[in-house]
Amino acid sequence: MGYCRAVVAGKSVYVSGTAPIMFDGGDLPDGAYEQAQRCLEVIVDALEQAGASADDVVRTRVFITDAQWFDDVARAHAEVFRDVRPANTTVVTQLMDPSWKVEIEAEAVLP
Repeated sequence: MGYCRAVVAGKSVYVSGTAPIMFDGGDLPDGAYEQAQRCLEVIVDALEQAGASADDVVRTRVFITDAQWFDDVARAHAEVFRDVRPANTTVVTQLMDPSWKVEIEAEAVLP
């Protein structure tokens, strides 16, 4: 497809939609909470490589496959962003892989 995990444009960092993929080829976590944690780990790593951190995030978009996953995903999101409190949109939708319960993207402003 040709895309980057994160792109820096001026003082902004845009992190692509991030699924709960294990880069070592390992099994995906089963639960929505654990999948969201994995998505956020990848996002925070991408932010750090771009010179930002979770504290610099101003917006997140969360895509879940079933509204029943909202509380679990929100708990994982809060663990990273409780004090940051970025703008957020959460959408219930179908994702590319039926084993994914969640996909998350983020936008940050470089310090």
